[in-house]
Amino acid sequence: MPAHAHDAPALDPLKRVPLHALHLVRGGKMVPFAGYEMPVQYAAGVLKEHLHTRAAAGLFDVSHMGQIALRPKSGQVADAASALERLVPQDIGSIAPGRQRYALFTNAAGGILDDLMVANFGDHLFLVVNAACKDADEAHLRAHLSDACTVEPLTDRALVALQGPKAAAVLAKHAPDVAAMRFMDAGPRRILDADCFVSRSGYTGEDGFEISIPAADAERVVTTLLADADVLPIGLGARDSLRLEAGLCLYGHDIDTATTPVEAALEWAVQKSRRSGGAKAGGFPGADVILPQFENGAARRRVGLKAEGRAPVREGAPLFADATATDRIGTVTSGGFGPSVNGPVAMGYVPTALSAIDTLVFAEVRGQRLPLRVAKLPFVAPTYQR
Repeated sequence: MPAHAHDAPALDPLKRVPLHALHLVRGGKMVPFAGYEMPVQYAAGVLKEHLHTRAAAGLFDVSHMGQIALRPKSGQVADAASALERLVPQDIGSIAPGRQRYALFTNAAGGILDDLMVANFGDHLFLVVNAACKDADEAHLRAHLSDACTVEPLTDRALVALQGPKAAAVLAKHAPDVAAMRFMDAGPRRILDADCFVSRSGYTGEDGFEISIPAADAERVVTTLLADADVLPIGLGARDSLRLEAGLCLYGHDIDTATTPVEAALEWAVQKSRRSGGAKAGGFPGADVILPQFENGAARRRVGLKAEGRAPVREGAPLFADATATDRIGTVTSGGFGPSVNGPVAMGYVPTALSAIDTLVFAEVRGQRLPLRVAKLPFVAPTYQR
């Protein structure tokens, strides 16, 4: 053993989610993900798990994500909303009680620090942030909002997503009032005698729910949901292929600190009130970069890409304007086989001049140039319950 070996930093052990034991019992194949041990697939395999979610209902463990209560010191939720508007380009004040909205933390350069969900629970805001960013997000909130809000990470809760066309019927057996919820409704609900937070949302393009459950109740509630013949446990593999078909960004891949909301084709997520001339225009980090892009466009854009052949094009593949060009024009940021599309699908960034539907570009894969066409997103039409 080298003399200095004992000086090597110890690798942080992987954290475990409240449902860890259940995954092992169900045959989950565990892998490291964002500092956690998480199931990438179960016995059925990624393809069957993906198609089952589109046809019936899939249950995903997303407990590695961060859950944060943002409580206004004044007792007025409007004060928490206006405080949060200092950090995001979204109109948080217009989220009605019992509703939620997709939001983005931005930096001074207009880049995206994280994407998140913000729900109005009446007396406070409930945030769900990405696993790899949750510590940084919590520190960011504390650094900027401590004057107006208490930032409370909810570490004793699991988070699961029940997704697919039969999700509502399954959940309504145990909580009849969820049937009346619409897409992006959110709030406390009692499920199987557990005090849960439920939103009618998810990241698959399907109708469904995200359910925050007290850790002590999580295994009991999830075991009951999985006992339904329509429900299969789903791992990270199918979660990724489902969100890719739905044209949804994965933080750290399709969006990051060097990507603006306009480049990422997320203009829809920024309400008109926060844009130039709006009632609450600007006032968020990077507004001087982002707002002119709304007027003038950005130099590059996230697009959907469909391969002309059957070979999947993976993340990181360089993109070129033609089969012989030497100057790279962009990069694939997510890619793989789309089971519902029955073919390879990808997303990536190209110059805005080459972002029109059906534009031909080429990806370099193992020394070969493969033709791709810019395609309309999402690849699979969403079935949200509006």
